[in-house]
Amino acid sequence: MNEKKNVYEKVKSEMRLSERILAELPGFRGYKEKELRREADRLIRDHLYRRLVEAKNEVKEALQKLSEQRRHDVLNDVDKLVMIFDRIAEKINHAPYGYTGFFDAVKVEEEDLDRMINFDTKLLEQIGEITQTAKTFKSETFEQKLEKAKEHVQKLRSLVEGLEQTFTERTETIRGMR
Repeated sequence: MNEKKNVYEKVKSEMRLSERILAELPGFRGYKEKELRREADRLIRDHLYRRLVEAKNEVKEALQKLSEQRRHDVLNDVDKLVMIFDRIAEKINHAPYGYTGFFDAVKVEEEDLDRMINFDTKLLEQIGEITQTAKTFKSETFEQKLEKAKEHVQKLRSLVEGLEQTFTERTETIRGMR
């Protein structure tokens, strides 16, 4: 929960003096707060995207090693997993920053911000687990420890699809659909 608040506070603290003065003007403050929330949203999603691409690259390296070892029993599953990584990474990367329904209101309730922070915390936890599992999968593949290869692929698929579900719920919440 702290990471999202920290990002928002960091963006807010980096406002120039003139922006801080203008932020105190009626009407302008709401506009500026909205822009800060959009910037924090962009930073969080950029971070998620980069970490997801890193994890995908770990899986692709494992795929290459499995291909060299002619492990046809898992190659198709790993190839599908890479496609799922691509789809979800691009979904996160190309979603519009600061969705209309949530961020266009001048005043955003604290409760709404807390819900967003909870979603972002969950997303960050999920991406951490995905990254760690991908590294373990790659490491074991390179060490010829292939007995858990299918297990790792299934776990990664489940984790990545869970990340997509959380991101979709977050998007729906922002748009006021939940």
